[in-house]
Amino acid sequence: MSQKKRIYLSSPHMSGHEQKYINEAFEQNWIAPLGPNVDAFERTLADYCGVDHAAALSSGTAALHLALIMLGVKEGDEVFVSTFTFSATVNPIVYQGATPVFIDSENETWNMDPALLEKALEERKSSKRMPKAIIVVHLYGMPAKMDEIMAVADGYGIPVIEDAAEALGSRYNGRPVASFGKMAILSFNGNKIITTSGGGALLSDDEELIKEARFLATQARDPAPHYQHSRIGYNYRLSNVLAGIGRGQMEVIDERVTKRRENYFYYRENLGRYEGISFPDEPDDKFFSNRWLTTILVDPVKTGVSREDIYEYLEKENIESRPLWKPMHLQPVFSGYPRYLNGTSEYLFKYGLCLPSGSNMDEFTRERVINIIKGVLKNK
Repeated sequence: MSQKKRIYLSSPHMSGHEQKYINEAFEQNWIAPLGPNVDAFERTLADYCGVDHAAALSSGTAALHLALIMLGVKEGDEVFVSTFTFSATVNPIVYQGATPVFIDSENETWNMDPALLEKALEERKSSKRMPKAIIVVHLYGMPAKMDEIMAVADGYGIPVIEDAAEALGSRYNGRPVASFGKMAILSFNGNKIITTSGGGALLSDDEELIKEARFLATQARDPAPHYQHSRIGYNYRLSNVLAGIGRGQMEVIDERVTKRRENYFYYRENLGRYEGISFPDEPDDKFFSNRWLTTILVDPVKTGVSREDIYEYLEKENIESRPLWKPMHLQPVFSGYPRYLNGTSEYLFKYGLCLPSGSNMDEFTRERVINIIKGVLKNK
């Protein structure tokens, strides 16, 4: 492997604003999963995403788990979910003993196919076994076709949860993602567009849902002078220290989106002219992607190289890249669950690659990546 400095797919990028909020937490001794930073971070997230309420939590997975609990998902229920996603979208369904039903993607946004969703709901209606929820993912920052998806979901009376873990700063029809469904989740993992090291959030216009989420996330302690519990709770709250990091990160969220989009357009300008290298477009002016990760599809017939060739050459030069998500219906742990497929996600997984996309990439770093890829394409 090359001894050159490692280029990561999406590494944390601190703004310099975080330290003041962390210092405040230490000075005030708010080293707990409550405090002024948590309150302010929640208000900032809600305002930015165009919803009324937010609960800062330990992870996006925790947020999704609480959302399913509050929708009454339990053993024997079904939840419809995008198959083209990360396993954290699906795991909480199984936590509840429920059955994930995988819905394939359409080829414009790579997100849940509204037509396939409607087909699946119609079949379930005929068998009188309707899902308790629909989880829609905004993959790699690209908004799903929310007008169509919400119309289908509302027509059958099924609540929608938006998995916007990768999509903070993205918009659909001028409206922030995470503001369409009954609830939405965000992730602030270290590789996301902003980070709190580890963390997430649950968002909703329904104040009672967010109050209940906070209650469940703090071990469901009843309002009594002693420790009393009438329900099972969870240790899912975000600490006041990490929320301070989040406050500093949110001060530069728009700058981070701008830089990620610059990365995308730089890659596209330099690689888009090669036959067999394609990029996912925003289908029309309704869609605004934060371009969390820049992704390409590699046609081995037209380019003479495979996705694996590019991946391996980048790795030899100490540059991280990654195949697109392996669809959940192909994962061994989920292989026995129902699915509605059209072949899109399997095609994307076979030919797709994520390129380094961090907002801390400078011109020299981007040129280094581009030159390696160009070299692979020219040599073949």
